[in-house]
Amino acid sequence: MTLDLKGAALALGVGLVGAGLFWLIGFPSAPLTGAATAVSIAGLSGLRVALPNWLRDTAFILLGIGIGSSVTPEMLASAARWPATIAILAAALLVGMAISQRGLTRWMGFQRRDAVLAAAPGHLSYVLSLSLEGKGATPRIAIVQSIRVLFLTLVVPIFVTVAFGASGVSFAPAAHMSIASAILLVAGTFTLGLVFKRIHMPAAFLLAGMGFSAAGHALGLTPGQMPATGTFAAFLVMGVLIGSRFSGQGWDDLRASLWAGLWVTGVTVATTLLAVVVSMLALGLSPALLIVAFAPGGVEAMAAISVALGFDPAFVAAHHVMRLLILTFLIPMLLSWPRSSATV
Repeated sequence: MTLDLKGAALALGVGLVGAGLFWLIGFPSAPLTGAATAVSIAGLSGLRVALPNWLRDTAFILLGIGIGSSVTPEMLASAARWPATIAILAAALLVGMAISQRGLTRWMGFQRRDAVLAAAPGHLSYVLSLSLEGKGATPRIAIVQSIRVLFLTLVVPIFVTVAFGASGVSFAPAAHMSIASAILLVAGTFTLGLVFKRIHMPAAFLLAGMGFSAAGHALGLTPGQMPATGTFAAFLVMGVLIGSRFSGQGWDDLRASLWAGLWVTGVTVATTLLAVVVSMLALGLSPALLIVAFAPGGVEAMAAISVALGFDPAFVAAHHVMRLLILTFLIPMLLSWPRSSATV
């Protein structure tokens, strides 16, 4: 037990250093990406990393609550105003995932489940949580997803800023939920998670948090966002968990996954641009607005640019949240799809 605690403390320390470095250079989601990178490098270098299950489950609870908190009455009302563009977005997500998954399984040696998770255009914490809960090749999935996130986070905001003149104004953070709401959500999520676990539902505590929090926020019973400390802690633990999957892996494994990451990124960009063109021609909407709203990643940067350009922030926010909600249901559906039709 003492050795386990020492190992966990060492892993969290390495993750914290990585998070701090990524925060200093301004990398997105620094607690998640920085910790994952640092612990991955340590794992590839021979460090054996493991975290206790109770810490993992706690992180999943907090992550689920945070994801579910985006489902507000205002968001649902906004989404109802743009059914056509949301339908086009949903179609682009399905087509992009199908093409990416087919390439990963046919040409790059991915198992079907791993290919589905690696092909998901967004919802990083949810995707990696599902992978960690199962027996998937989390390191490969993490590399593929990280390449996509890095490209979209760096390239899309720069492109839109240069092409359309955004100045980089940022949104003010949403109000934090009350202590009473936080306690209610954690207690309810824990109880529902135990039920989900008993019926062998994958990522039980994560899905319980998402469902319970989404219901509370949609009904206006638990308004507000997760406190920053809770989000930071959950992302840090998540990053360490991701990095821990690199223990026992070699640098050759890392290089072998880079092509898969470039494939998924290319397909994601292509299908997103196709959806932008279809929406622009069919509905007469601004291409800049559609790029900002449809970009599968970099939500915070896209929100800031939408304000700077004078776009409707509700339009942008609604499409990003709907993308996450669609993926929440689409990914499990594809994971349970009959093997014969998995590649569409």
